[in-house]
Amino acid sequence: MRVMNILHDSVVDGEGLRTVIFFAGCPHFCKGCHNPASWNIRNGTEMTVEEVVNEAGSNPLTDITLSGGEPFFQAKEVAQVAKRLKEIGKHIWAYTGFTLEQLQQSDDPYQRELLGYCDVLVDGPFILAERDLSLTFRGSRNQRVIDLTHMEIMV
Repeated sequence: MRVMNILHDSVVDGEGLRTVIFFAGCPHFCKGCHNPASWNIRNGTEMTVEEVVNEAGSNPLTDITLSGGEPFFQAKEVAQVAKRLKEIGKHIWAYTGFTLEQLQQSDDPYQRELLGYCDVLVDGPFILAERDLSLTFRGSRNQRVIDLTHMEIMV
């Protein structure tokens, strides 16, 4: 799979201390995106599931955030990563330009599988006209922070 970066000790990409995996490739092309270099999957570095799990899971104090790019763009491989990280006790947030409903109804079984490993989903494309810097863990008002374990919107 293609990975842009793995960043340890983030406090802005979900609750608590987190390791963030930034995946390459994104089909949304949101105007005002904070990471447009991630749109092109060729900009990432090729990594195996094992390499990503070893690096992301190496800090016992952090949980995991899947970001991008679009983690659901490489759902087959990212689902394997998420499964392995859940097995070692990690709580997983995922940022996606898709909506929860789009992922639930996706024809791609790997997108649905990956969704099943996520505890919290921040969904919806970034919309520059709805940008709001006062929002917690999201960039525009249309985006939702959804606790998937209780199926409720958090903020």
